[in-house]
Amino acid sequence: MPTKTSRRAAVAASSPDRAPAVPRVKRDRTHYLYIAVIVAVVLGIAVGLIWPDAGVELKPLGTGFVSLIKMMISPIIFCTIVLGIGSVRKAAKVGAVGGIALGYFLVMSLVALAIGLVVGNVLHPGDGLHITDAIKATGHGQVSPDALPPVDFVLSIIPTTFVSAFTEGQVLQTLLVALLAGFALQAMGSVGQPVLRGIEHIQRLVFRILSMVMWAAPIGAFGAIAAVVGSAGLDALRSLAVLMLGFYVTCVLFVFIVLGTLLRIVAGLNIFSLFKYLAREFLLILSTSSSESALPRLIAKMEHLGVSKPVVGITVPTGYSFNLDGTMIYMTMASLYIADALGTPMSVGEQIPLLLFLLLASKGAAGVSGAGLATLAGGLQSHKPALVDGVGLIVGIDRFMSEARALTNFAGNAVATVLVGTWTKEIDKGRVRQVLAGELPFDETTLLDEHEAATTDLPEPREDGEKELAKA
Repeated sequence: MPTKTSRRAAVAASSPDRAPAVPRVKRDRTHYLYIAVIVAVVLGIAVGLIWPDAGVELKPLGTGFVSLIKMMISPIIFCTIVLGIGSVRKAAKVGAVGGIALGYFLVMSLVALAIGLVVGNVLHPGDGLHITDAIKATGHGQVSPDALPPVDFVLSIIPTTFVSAFTEGQVLQTLLVALLAGFALQAMGSVGQPVLRGIEHIQRLVFRILSMVMWAAPIGAFGAIAAVVGSAGLDALRSLAVLMLGFYVTCVLFVFIVLGTLLRIVAGLNIFSLFKYLAREFLLILSTSSSESALPRLIAKMEHLGVSKPVVGITVPTGYSFNLDGTMIYMTMASLYIADALGTPMSVGEQIPLLLFLLLASKGAAGVSGAGLATLAGGLQSHKPALVDGVGLIVGIDRFMSEARALTNFAGNAVATVLVGTWTKEIDKGRVRQVLAGELPFDETTLLDEHEAATTDLPEPREDGEKELAKA
């Protein structure tokens, strides 16, 4: 007696004109979310200009959304690093990745400082301005007590307890705990595999929560933009347009000429293709004025792109503290602007020591809210106190400049991840081409490659030269 399956086959064979059924592809509806973000940004600007007082009152909407994203950063970094290191056979590979990343971060910070130095000396945007007592008081009020000197900053990386690294939201503390846990699981060999699988499931849960949180992005973008426009208004933009325009142009040149050339030479990739792949993250940063809002998505997307977990897990979180290209350019141009505005222009011999000091000071302020302005004020207070009087000049437009700072910092860390992956040969170039060509779309609903995770097990690290255990 023929079965249902055989009858279906017979019907299909007798109907040659009927095309075989094509599996339905799950439609990505998240593009509606980012269209809503764009609409929210436009509405926020309108509200900030028409009803500035009401716009300022909407600031908690943006703050709340960014806080929701920050809530997910520590667990995502922990899971990513532990899974990456725990499945690597040789610990030396992780050390090589960290060393190359830190060396690259230092070089690019110096390059960014040098570019800002040249542009600032050419434009002289602070000439002809006048400082009032109110502006001086505002400048001194920006000195943040949270910025730490280098030694205290290094000690602050050590958390009070194992769990406090997650509860206090310190990225570098989470990075340290994750490195220790990853190396410990690596040394445990096959005994640590159940723990790694458990962490893998936790990672899927965390990314699923993050994808749910992202649906609040339009509300957060509306509140953040309305507050910025409402508090600054157009007067601040007019009076400081030269500094803002010079800073924006400098950031664009740095990203597309310096970083674009490096990416083409080292990895053979077009920077426009990479940025197209990261377009939604750039929009998220633009609307929230915070590069941290895109940190979890950058980790997920770099892994999907084809960069290995250890490289992504070490380079991205470390870069968010040490690879601040936009902040470097900002501090250079702002320092020269303030010196000119105070009528005490600095010679090149005075500029270089100050900027090198600010380079170190920026590491001590990693993770401080409004780190760009706080670092600038704190660095000037320590190295050249007379210039702190002029910091109040740029308070009004700092939020607008922080947009370019955050976008440049994010672009620098995305490019750095690809470069470090290429130098350490921890990148799948074939997959990179497929992803950038749109052949392997990113799963916006889970932020993970669920089909790959479901069909592959975690690699078993070798222990004492023994053969790998057979997969279950």
